[in-house]
Amino acid sequence: MEFVKGGVCAPAGFKAGGIYAGFRNNPAKKDLAMIVSDRKASAAGVYTQNKVKGAPIEVTRRHIEDGYASALICNSGNANTCAPNGVSVAERTCELAASALGLDASDIAVCSTGVIGQELDLAPFEAGIPVLAGTLSYDGSSEAAAAIMTTDTVMKETAVSFDIEGTRCTIGGISKGSGMINPNMATMLGFITTDVNISPQMLQKALSADIVTSFNQICVDGDTSTNDTVIILANGMAQNDEITSEGEAYHTFCEALSAVTTYLAKKMAADGEGATKLIECTVKGAPDDETARKIAKSVISSNLLKAAIFGSDANWGRVLCAIGYTDAVFTADSIDVEMKSAKGSVRVCEGSRHREYSEDEASEILKASGILIDVNMNQGTGCGTAWGCDLTYDYVKINGDYRS
Repeated sequence: MEFVKGGVCAPAGFKAGGIYAGFRNNPAKKDLAMIVSDRKASAAGVYTQNKVKGAPIEVTRRHIEDGYASALICNSGNANTCAPNGVSVAERTCELAASALGLDASDIAVCSTGVIGQELDLAPFEAGIPVLAGTLSYDGSSEAAAAIMTTDTVMKETAVSFDIEGTRCTIGGISKGSGMINPNMATMLGFITTDVNISPQMLQKALSADIVTSFNQICVDGDTSTNDTVIILANGMAQNDEITSEGEAYHTFCEALSAVTTYLAKKMAADGEGATKLIECTVKGAPDDETARKIAKSVISSNLLKAAIFGSDANWGRVLCAIGYTDAVFTADSIDVEMKSAKGSVRVCEGSRHREYSEDEASEILKASGILIDVNMNQGTGCGTAWGCDLTYDYVKINGDYRS
């Protein structure tokens, strides 16, 4: 398996693009994206667990209920959540896209991201969709990735190439997410494409299992968005034998999918609003993997720890505190904690007790842009990882001015 360029256009048979259509006040920022498969694809999705959901989720769920889709469209700047006529606007968006692409509206997924509670005007869709459809290209992934960004500071896209039983296959992805990030599948969106030939049932199984260790393991601010959506389209154009059950081919596909989603998850965590540091917490020695994942997620979600990391303060007591209130069954009397970065490593806690170390050395280690918190629970074989970011002054500034 190797990482390759091209994002969602790296797999065979996918076009994409992005333009400014007028959903935002800044014409320099693209705000309408589209991804289209050359032929109908197997489709699967996962969505927010927030009880308040964006209207596009209802429409997308209905459209891919049969396991197939041909395209997806997404606007940024307005979430179409708690908005008047939200569902009808999302449906009309699919109809406009279908008309421009020569497809059925029921074969189009729709997503929105941005401000909650504001009416979404159809005019930008009516004017922009025909233009966007005419600009789609087989190297348009970056344009689409730019068009789904809100407070993101960098585009998130990647792709991997790999073999399934001698057939070369590719998976590509783009995502957005910087604030309101605590997926329970945030305003996070993830769009994944692949030319692998796989049934809708196995595609959904793979995606549902994958997010448990990827997108669900990131946290920027603890807020689960109303619009979280991850959609994957598999058009089969690699022409491998169709994957219809578990086996070597399926597990190879899952490994490649994990490489894409984990990369995107880490990029979103690192690009948290106002963030200066990526925090990765690895937990081993837990009673089981699920417990390890919960502990890791609890640690990187702690606002007190996130603030300490921003200040380069090795306040390991905040790690133990976050471990202690994790909703899982384990003992907390034999925990070891080590803090690492490219600048070095320091063990700050042994057996859940203080261990002598140099505060100056620890502070220097925590000045790096990537921080690893290594936790050993010493009571089992369970392992898990989660990703977050530091909490800075700019987070408050960005969200205080969000609608300005």
